[in-house]
Amino acid sequence: MSAFADRRPSQLSGGQQQRVALARALILNPKVLLLDEPLGALDAKLRKRLQIELKALQERVGITFIYVTHDQEEALTMSDRIAVMSQGRVEQVGPPKEIYEEPATAYVADFLGVSNLMDARAAGVTSGGCRVHLGEFELVAGQGDADTSGDAKITIRPERVDIDAQGMSGENRIPAIVERVVYVGSTLQVILHLASGQTIQAWVPNDGDVDAYRSGDAVTAHFPREALRVLADLGAELVDVDPDFELSTDEA
Repeated sequence: MSAFADRRPSQLSGGQQQRVALARALILNPKVLLLDEPLGALDAKLRKRLQIELKALQERVGITFIYVTHDQEEALTMSDRIAVMSQGRVEQVGPPKEIYEEPATAYVADFLGVSNLMDARAAGVTSGGCRVHLGEFELVAGQGDADTSGDAKITIRPERVDIDAQGMSGENRIPAIVERVVYVGSTLQVILHLASGQTIQAWVPNDGDVDAYRSGDAVTAHFPREALRVLADLGAELVDVDPDFELSTDEA
């Protein structure tokens, strides 16, 4: 920013003004710094670069950053600990990997990242997980509330859904039709309509064969039991937070 030292505040861009504001806050050496959407005015490419730089800055200065964002990817990138809130209530608190891989409620599963969240009927504990029914198809969910029975939600991340050939049999497999394929560069987003009636996403790494799936193709969707999670359909629940809980200075 030294190249812009002679400019008036009104001559700086929104992103430049945000960086000046951050420097002015840090020079006071606070114990805790609250950042409310600090990268919101930046273009996508610069925003991603500054996410990494800001995280490195936090580690270097060694103070706690409380980072408020509605960008789920940014939350995962920036944080050591995430609190997911809904209507002023804490839904879940934990490390990014735990929040993403082990959502405690349907709200968290649906809010953070992209998730295939489906209504199902749970039939209780079976070998290796919880037996659930998605329409006429019986599946085994290896994660979540294994002793759940009755109405429930099941969830699986798009990158964990496997697409097999038509007619493939075996555990946790449902016939499906490819509705459309979206090319996003590093991955293919394949929209599948299941024989049970639900529509889900599967993310397939781009290995160069971008025409591997076409609209109308008959395939089989496979939900590996270790990737399928069952959640009791209880609605949002308040998470009890220890009143003596404190963030250490190496957390953002």
